[in-house]
Amino acid sequence: MNDSSWGAPPHAGYWGPSDRGPVQGAAPAGPAYDAHDAQQTRPMPIVPDVPAHGGNQDDDRGAARLGGPLFRDDTPQAQPQPHRAAPQEPEPMPPDAPQPAPQKKSAGRDLGAAIGVGLGLGAVIVASLFVVKAVFVGVIAVAVVVGLWELTTRLQERKGIKAPLVPLAVGGAAMVVAGYVRGPDGAWVAMALTALAVLVWRMTETPEGYLKDVTAGLFAAFYVPFLATFVALMLTADDGPWRVLVFLLLTVVSDTGAYAVGWRFGRRKLAPRISPGKTREGLLGAIAFAMVAGALSMQFLIDGGTWWQGLLLGLAVAASATLGDLGESMIKRDLGIKDMGTLLPGHGGIMDRLDSLLPTAPVVWLLLVAFVGAG
Repeated sequence: MNDSSWGAPPHAGYWGPSDRGPVQGAAPAGPAYDAHDAQQTRPMPIVPDVPAHGGNQDDDRGAARLGGPLFRDDTPQAQPQPHRAAPQEPEPMPPDAPQPAPQKKSAGRDLGAAIGVGLGLGAVIVASLFVVKAVFVGVIAVAVVVGLWELTTRLQERKGIKAPLVPLAVGGAAMVVAGYVRGPDGAWVAMALTALAVLVWRMTETPEGYLKDVTAGLFAAFYVPFLATFVALMLTADDGPWRVLVFLLLTVVSDTGAYAVGWRFGRRKLAPRISPGKTREGLLGAIAFAMVAGALSMQFLIDGGTWWQGLLLGLAVAASATLGDLGESMIKRDLGIKDMGTLLPGHGGIMDRLDSLLPTAPVVWLLLVAFVGAG
């Protein structure tokens, strides 16, 4: 039957109850007609002119319920129709039944391991930072090499891109040392030589995939060691250890503020296609925490610094750290992985900890030079 027939207005006198008698103009009621035509018309519903149950008493039972006879041979009796089951109301739970426990938000990681590893890394960094500067430079170089290994390994596993690790690792460590010894000029020269080494090293293999391999290699050289060199540049100032400490402190506080506020109050997504877990409320938390920490740090830890400079510094750190986090999330989403590695329990890999630090390093270095000089 055509679905458009449902709800169509009935012909006058044709679909009424059988006790109304014959209707003028109706088809003859012979056996041939009843046997065939009646079967064709039985499924047609009745839309009576007058409700059989009086007024709007049935309105709350659903708009699809009919008040009159459904078929030619039906009588208008109030009885349930076998083919239209009434909606079942849910059975009320007994008052003493146990209620389901509310679901708690999960951090998604082993929080105990993450805190322990974080404290351990912090102790190593602070000890090397304030004891011998050269030792901290070595810590940066090691982190750079491990980060490059994680990045190039994931690129090869997930995309088949073979960025040459040897020239990247050697050139990356040289970049950090050159930045500490020779300043920005030394860092740029080391970067250029590393790029040249990547191009030449890849020539020893087949030409297939050369362009994508060297492009990934140049990206890795800039993304990891070159940005990390700005931490070594901060260290060259007379109060270098305190500058590096402020840089690390503000970045960690920004991440902590974003996590704490976003976990507790986060509702509106910040960039759902890149990182579904990040919220706008978390970004506001990062900004607030970083600005307060920046004002205190510039006022009490940096010679010649003032609180209002710290507010600007904290705002810039929150923005760059968030962008860095989103940038690595974009890379990991493209690679189809959750973490870059498994070296740090509760954190993932080294690159999962450097994601917000790397793009923040040049921002902090530049603002500190502008506020209080190169030192």
